[in-house]
Amino acid sequence: MHDSVLPKAWESLLNSASFMPVIVKTIERIHDMSWSMEPNTHEYFEMVYIKKGSAVFEIAGQPVAIGPNDIIIIKPRQPHKFIVKSEAGCEFIVLNFKFTNQVNNEVSEISLEDFLNFVNNKEWGPFIYLKVSQKNEIITLLNKILRERESAEIGSELLNYLLIMELFVFISRALKMEWESSIKNKSPKLKELIEVSVKFINNNFERDISLGDIARFIFLSPSYFTRAFKEEVGISPISYLLKIRVDRAKELLGETDLKISDIALSIGFSNQQRFNEIFKKYAGVTPLHYRKKMNEKH
Repeated sequence: MHDSVLPKAWESLLNSASFMPVIVKTIERIHDMSWSMEPNTHEYFEMVYIKKGSAVFEIAGQPVAIGPNDIIIIKPRQPHKFIVKSEAGCEFIVLNFKFTNQVNNEVSEISLEDFLNFVNNKEWGPFIYLKVSQKNEIITLLNKILRERESAEIGSELLNYLLIMELFVFISRALKMEWESSIKNKSPKLKELIEVSVKFINNNFERDISLGDIARFIFLSPSYFTRAFKEEVGISPISYLLKIRVDRAKELLGETDLKISDIALSIGFSNQQRFNEIFKKYAGVTPLHYRKKMNEKH
């Protein structure tokens, strides 16, 4: 691909990610019940979309029945076998992909952040299952990718990059919805996730973390996470984060001679003015007044 033909906006898009999804191969097949497949493994992800018919995937010894508009994403190095079950045959699309470092072409299992944070969650085991509608954006993009892979027109390589990026945005969104739906009726699991988020805040409050960073860590949307956190903890995640920062600031104000501006930076605030406002809101006094009171006590 020649940089000179890339519009600036596209250059920015392609250069912004350390790891890029790369299509290894695409296959569109129709098989009947007489077709057989030996168990095999791959060093890349394998995404299978069933267009028509039914089949059973045996993945790492686990049978999974699949039918029209089902999607299975098999993780790397998982043994799997495909068995056609419908007499009329089974029509499916296979998309094999990996993630490579743009600098040195190193193959990575780290992809778009949301996607692999979720994929690597042990909750999902060796594969991920998705049910979609025939008009779903993921299916539309799969078909576009197939067409462009067969095309020799100018710009097809670039368009494939953009389509695969867009595909993983929609996959990530679909997985997030699936994940949130799966835990809504699992209160112990949701409680466990909120506990994980509390630990994340406690361990990272000194960094410049946002609500999105915390929600992303447990693969929940910020709005759903905020509701669930407030129900479990009693306050919003941001309020909890600020409270933890203020508690740490009180310790530093009372036990050290650090400048107030340095304390603000050390606990995740970008400037002293913002720190002063938040501290006064939670402690009732300014940081300077609090330090004077602590010195008088001592």
